[in-house]
Amino acid sequence: MTEHGTLLKDSVSDFVARRMSVARVRALRNTTAEYDRALWKEIAALGWLGICIPEQYGGMSLGLAEAAVVAEGLARVVAPEPFTASTMLAAGTLVSCENDPINRELLPAFVSGERVLALAWQERAGALDPNDVATHATPFEGGFRLSGRKRYVMGAAGADTYVVSARDESTLVLACVDRNAPGMSLELDALADGRHFGSLELQDVVVPRERVAASGEAAVSALSRAIDQAAVIASAELYGVMSRALEMSIEYMKTRVQFGHPIGSFQALQHRAVDLYIQQQLASAVLEEGLRALDAQPAARERSAIASRVKARCSEAGVRLTREAIQIHGAIGFTDEYDAGLYLKRALVLAAWLGNAVQHRRRYAALTVKADA
Repeated sequence: MTEHGTLLKDSVSDFVARRMSVARVRALRNTTAEYDRALWKEIAALGWLGICIPEQYGGMSLGLAEAAVVAEGLARVVAPEPFTASTMLAAGTLVSCENDPINRELLPAFVSGERVLALAWQERAGALDPNDVATHATPFEGGFRLSGRKRYVMGAAGADTYVVSARDESTLVLACVDRNAPGMSLELDALADGRHFGSLELQDVVVPRERVAASGEAAVSALSRAIDQAAVIASAELYGVMSRALEMSIEYMKTRVQFGHPIGSFQALQHRAVDLYIQQQLASAVLEEGLRALDAQPAARERSAIASRVKARCSEAGVRLTREAIQIHGAIGFTDEYDAGLYLKRALVLAAWLGNAVQHRRRYAALTVKADA
């Protein structure tokens, strides 16, 4: 890690220790608020929301490696804030669209924490193709009318503006729709970790032409890039979750006494802990390599293959490690009052979001076979 990255990691650790706690997560879970908007603005004041935003829009023009540091640090306390969903998916899509008027309107307000963005792109379970869209964009003289249903919108509960994908006959359109737009309604579906996916119902929602961020191949390219980058940053979240779960397990093995000895002295548990440590280190190595490769701006096919490799490895390791952390803790690990369960639930959600391990292995295989051919 670079000196800049080390300083950022220390800053994140200090902020998390002072302003965040698992107790706060427990108080906010299963509420429609999901997170504290005032704390979100504190995060914005530190510049973290603008890490990957160009400087002309109030950002810092840094890379994915720096975004991963923040995502990992927040995940270590299972923070409910939609960092990856807002910064990488929604804002990332707008940055890639390169629509200067829209970016000047939305991105500075996003970086300052005044406006929260969410991306509404999926419509069916397991969809990873940006072109898999049924929501219809009917053109009229001044813009489009959107009709359809978008599902699995992460960060929808607190969003002020949605970036919505729709189809104008054979052309993909990315439109910016405000939360209170006439004809749009939001439903929240509870997730295992206490947060929610949003479902947007759109019925002839009017979108002026100047609120269309991109269309055609530019829209597909922007959306694909944002999804790949978000999958890698979600993997960094998984790494933060699994690392803290492993630490909790090791601490418990050192302090829990059975038959007059700490359970960490039992060889069977030592072997299990070593196996989990290996999984964590494999995930770390793949994640670091993937971040370096993506910050080098590879071609689209290579970028997608890298993202799938990282997400598959971290999804599998995150779920395995947090599940076994419950087993190491024994009966107390199954109780809702004990924090290990919160880490398992977050790992399950993150592992499935933006494609699970099986989906990404298949995508990686398809991409690399085509590239070799």
